[in-house]
Amino acid sequence: MSFGTYARKVRDRSLPYGLRVSALRSCVQLYRPIGFHATLSFLAEIAGPYQRDEGALLRALDAIEASRARWHAEVRDYAHRRRRAKRRGQRVPPVGETNPNGSPRIWYGAARQAALSALRYWSRGRLPALTATGDRTANTIDTLVAAALSSGGDLTAEQRQLLAVAVAELRQRMPGLWSDDQVGYFRALDLFRVAYLVETAGDDGQPRPSSAG
Repeated sequence: MSFGTYARKVRDRSLPYGLRVSALRSCVQLYRPIGFHATLSFLAEIAGPYQRDEGALLRALDAIEASRARWHAEVRDYAHRRRRAKRRGQRVPPVGETNPNGSPRIWYGAARQAALSALRYWSRGRLPALTATGDRTANTIDTLVAAALSSGGDLTAEQRQLLAVAVAELRQRMPGLWSDDQVGYFRALDLFRVAYLVETAGDDGQPRPSSAG
C-alpha cells in the first residue's frame, strides 16, 4: 500500500489503536531517511509516546508527512533546475550539487536534529558492538560521535579531518570485504552510515555533498 493509505489508517479513529500504530510504522518503512528504528526513535522524541497516546501518534504522523513533503518539493525543484540547466547546455550537474532523488539520507526540515537523535540511538544500540573489535577506524568514528553529541553537532576542523580520513579508509576497504568478509562489509557499511550522520549533525541542517556518501 502507499504512504497516503497508511497515513489515512493512522488518522482513522474507527480502527483499533494498535493497528493505527502499525500503520505509522508502515509509513516509516516507506520514509526512513535516518533508518527505520532511528526514525521511530526520533518520532517518539519529538512527538511523545505515540505507542499509547493519541495526540503523540498524530504529531508523529504530521512530522513524518511534513518531512516527506519537503523532500518531494526538493525533488521537484531539482528536476526544474536541471531542465533549465540543460536548456543552457549544462548536461552534467555542477560539482557539489546535491541530487535528492533516490532514498533520502537526511530528515528534510530538521536534518541536524534528526541526525543527532539517530546518533544517540546508535550510541545506545549497535555502535558499541562496532567498536568492540578494536578497529582503529571504528574507534575514531566512535570518538567523533561522542564529540558531536556533546557539542550539539559542532566539530572542530581537526575532527572534520579525522572524519574525512576515517571515511576514506572505509571506502578503500569495503570493495574487498564484499567478496571475502560480508560480516566485515556490513560492519563497515554501518560505520559509513554513522559517519554520514556525524557529518549531517555538523552541517546545521543543510544538505551538502558528503565525504561519507
